Amino acid sequence: QLQLVESGGGLVQPGGSLRLSCAAFGSTLDYFAIGWFRQAPGKEREGVSCISSSDGSAYYVDSVKGRFTISRDNAKNTVYLQMNSLRPEDTAVYYCAAVIRDSYCSGLVLKKFACWGQGTQVTVSS
Repeated sequence: QLQLVESGGGLVQPGGSLRLSCAAFGSTLDYFAIGWFRQAPGKEREGVSCISSSDGSAYYVDSVKGRFTISRDNAKNTVYLQMNSLRPEDTAVYYCAAVIRDSYCSGLVLKKFACWGQGTQVTVSS
């Protein structure tokens, strides 16, 4: 069964950058669309970005467009989220998750992503 492990979180200054990794075990990521979600303290989990399995199409929530870039390296069985120009409001636990159907990727339909990683903490603070 597919297992996902996030890494790369940490403490960063506003305007700084982090690259999150989502490594897959037990199955190849080729068959899955992979989404990134985040949950800030006291807030509901929200979709951040997603990359499809079919053609690598990328989708982003408006608040991160132009700052975040999602990519996948199938040879390494890993999906990345490059986060630039980080803001304090980006502070959250970031999760990656997998879904078979690409149709749920563009809308970041949280309930359809059934396989989740453990999360990695991102803190943006001066």
